[in-house]
Amino acid sequence: MPISATVVGALLGLGTQMYSNALRKLPYMRHPWEHVLGMGLGVVFANQMVKWDAQAQEDLEKILMRAKEANERRYFD
Repeated sequence: MPISATVVGALLGLGTQMYSNALRKLPYMRHPWEHVLGMGLGVVFANQMVKWDAQAQEDLEKILMRAKEANERRYFD
């Protein structure tokens, strides 16, 4: 999963920079360092989204488990 998130993030950053240059009617590869920076930011963003999703899933499971235990105590104790 981290490799695919990294690739998707890099493509997202590269695509965003190229789209920005296209909107401003500039050459696609005007400043190559901006593309590298955009790809780096895209990679960080995509990997943080993967970590956030995993953490949110764990938190949801904990909340659901606590709710289930509270319901069982309420009706069966």
